[in-house]
Amino acid sequence: MNLGQKIFHSRFFSTRRHTIVIVIGLALAALSIYYTWTISAAMRHEDELAIEQLRDSEHNAVEMWEDILRSSKSSGYIFYNTELLNKLAEHTTVPLVIADDTLTPLVSNLPKEITSNPELLRAEIMEMSRHNRPITVTYLIPPMSFTIYYGTTDYSTLVSSAHSEALAFFPYVQLIIIAIFAVFAYIAFHSTKQNEQNRVWVGLAKETAHQLGTPTSSLLGWVEYLRSQPVDQMAVDEMAKDLVHLNKIVDRFSKIGSETQLTMMNINEVIGDTVLYFRRRVPRNVTLTYNGLAIAPIEAPINSALFEWVIENLMKNSLDALQGQGSIEVTVGEMESSVFVEVSDTGKGISKSNWERIFEPGFTTKTRGWGLGLSLSRRIIEEYHRGRIAVVRSEIGKGTTIRVTLNRNFNE
Repeated sequence: MNLGQKIFHSRFFSTRRHTIVIVIGLALAALSIYYTWTISAAMRHEDELAIEQLRDSEHNAVEMWEDILRSSKSSGYIFYNTELLNKLAEHTTVPLVIADDTLTPLVSNLPKEITSNPELLRAEIMEMSRHNRPITVTYLIPPMSFTIYYGTTDYSTLVSSAHSEALAFFPYVQLIIIAIFAVFAYIAFHSTKQNEQNRVWVGLAKETAHQLGTPTSSLLGWVEYLRSQPVDQMAVDEMAKDLVHLNKIVDRFSKIGSETQLTMMNINEVIGDTVLYFRRRVPRNVTLTYNGLAIAPIEAPINSALFEWVIENLMKNSLDALQGQGSIEVTVGEMESSVFVEVSDTGKGISKSNWERIFEPGFTTKTRGWGLGLSLSRRIIEEYHRGRIAVVRSEIGKGTTIRVTLNRNFNE
């Protein structure tokens, strides 16, 4: 599969994941709407039943008061206890006034400020009469009559109070559903975008390694040819070393995106090979020192090709910081459960605010460069080797020290 096919393959599956996310979002929205409709329908049904029950209760209450008045009539005289009847009226939910022909209230459950004011009372009675036909009970002995005026209860207030608790929680349920979908969509799209970018870069790296393979093989043949010719063999040897280094670079690019195998190795020698290669290629006014070849061997689980890449990136950054003059010191050491490598220089230094930013993709303080070397180094150390890389010392105008820390054991 070529790079174009890989990118198409990546975008195809990315589009497929986007479609899945949209379908899930629509499903959540549909569930939310269904939930809303179900609750609304249930509440409407409960409201209708509650209103019907209230109407029946009011109708029974009015009939009860009519029966009280008519029973007094059938006894042949008016018999009532005003205090007792008013207490009974307090437990009647329907607004009620029982008055004589002069609209003097006999029984009422209206507020006192209304019953004590004739004008307000008359206005309230007229309002009741517009909504419900008054009921009049006439007495012959003595000749008099009483009229029952009654109003209508505010059904919406009574019913809504019954469901206030459910309605209070409903907006929060909706917000939680929307928030969950928003978080899920953000994670899905962010992850998809990052994975797509990773696949494109992996494809470019492998394609680069593939394209470099043919000229590298050809150069190996030319180096062998030059060895048989009457030319400066020292120059041929250096060309061969550069070609070996070029092969290492091809190998590194081919390993990007593949499963990384870690092997217990002597890191003194691995780092030493890189240091020796650079020592013959640094400027004359730059000194490069290394302590690893003068101490006891230190072993750690590494992938030599990728680990050399990290050390090489760190030394290249130090060379850039020196600007042709200064020193670089590479130090290897060990602690109880880990080993470390430090690359120190006497260059221009890094401000403390940028100690973390220098490992971000695209960040660079150079006028030229992609800002990918240190971000790639962090990924190799932290993701492939399960180690740590960080700036441990740096001062503007005095230099920088970056430390790589590795676990001694595979499982740590």
